[in-house]
Amino acid sequence: MNAVVAAVVIMLVLSLCRIHVVVALIIGAVAGGLISGLSLDATIAAFNEGLGGGATVALSYATLGAFAVAIGKSGLAHALADKALGLVGQQDDGKAAGGIRLLIIGLLLAIAMSSQNILPIHIAFIPLVVPPLLYVMAKLNMDRRLVACVLTFGLITPYMFLPVGFGGIYLNEILLANVGENGIDATGLNVMSAMALPALGMLCGLLVAVFFSYRGERHYNLDAIARTERVDVKYNGGTLFMALLAIVAAFVVQLWLGSMILGALAGFVLFNLSGVVKWKEADDLFTEGMKMLAMIGFIMIAASGFAEVMRETGEIATLVEGSVSTIGDNKALAALLMLVVGLLITMGIGSSFSTIPIIAALYVPLALELGFSPLAIVALVGTAGALGDAGSPASDSTLGPTAGLNVDGQHNHIWDTVVPTFLHYNLPLLGFGWVAAMVL
Repeated sequence: MNAVVAAVVIMLVLSLCRIHVVVALIIGAVAGGLISGLSLDATIAAFNEGLGGGATVALSYATLGAFAVAIGKSGLAHALADKALGLVGQQDDGKAAGGIRLLIIGLLLAIAMSSQNILPIHIAFIPLVVPPLLYVMAKLNMDRRLVACVLTFGLITPYMFLPVGFGGIYLNEILLANVGENGIDATGLNVMSAMALPALGMLCGLLVAVFFSYRGERHYNLDAIARTERVDVKYNGGTLFMALLAIVAAFVVQLWLGSMILGALAGFVLFNLSGVVKWKEADDLFTEGMKMLAMIGFIMIAASGFAEVMRETGEIATLVEGSVSTIGDNKALAALLMLVVGLLITMGIGSSFSTIPIIAALYVPLALELGFSPLAIVALVGTAGALGDAGSPASDSTLGPTAGLNVDGQHNHIWDTVVPTFLHYNLPLLGFGWVAAMVL
């Protein structure tokens, strides 16, 4: 068996068996390295070398956690919750409760989509926006798996369809650039037309999650949420104003310097200077916030090590070449295998942006030889890259939602985020991407 396939399968099976994701990533990486013929020492060396690649993201999560706790100290979380709870008081009226649920879903969806283009802060908004709403969602008996699906849709679909913000990087600087470098004249190609059907697949998955899969009630421990939200915090107009000012400052610094770490740190320091967070409490609050998101940071670090081992084996290219050699002249089978291989690679390394350069070099010449149109090839490679971003245990698009939804320990990363997003997005994306490759 190909070492990359074996490593990804081992990692996923262990995760589904409720082995911690960090442990599953380490075991999967070691198994993949040994299967490929690398020695244990070489495998460990590659894993260690890759760890540094996740350090920046891990530190970003830590500082965001501290910033989120400081916002909680300001009382902004409780002000939002109190306002929403005033509406939830009408939940005996089924229509009113349903309207509030849709309002929350629409708000989170709009913020998530905006985080990819209008205000390109990616997942930085989740620890700030989601935890204050958990108590309200629990009062409405909202299923958090639904919220995870909504957030993941908002984090992925804009960059794979709209060529602005992160989408400009993915579609123009990575997808079209790599397709062009491998034999296709991308001048004049409408990338939105190529990715319209795959994006429609994502939309179908979202609608299924909202109106069918998770429309029912799910109950959560309200006391656990209340303890997490520090219900004893008092707030007033001054503390709320400083909270809003700190959030704006954090976003501005992040956009200006391109660093979530410095952005969150600027917001935290502003809370200190304003007196909302007392100097004698600052150390404990910062530590508490780091603990809140520490698990996500360690997963990202381990995922970077896993990805480096996969690259070191040299079997990512072998996997792609192997799929190419079994295709023959069958266009339908070619499109399907290309998409499935893209799914496996992205689920393993956790980054759709890193998958495109790996697969484009072999996919583009093969697709040209089989007679796919340039637009179909763009759709094929773009979809193959995006496949696996949802549903990967090590992807920002799943780790981000878990970071916000699991602050009270009632949301499992694998079964409540990874599995639902895999089923609702990867499966329709696979189908709609295949159709796009065949009809364009």
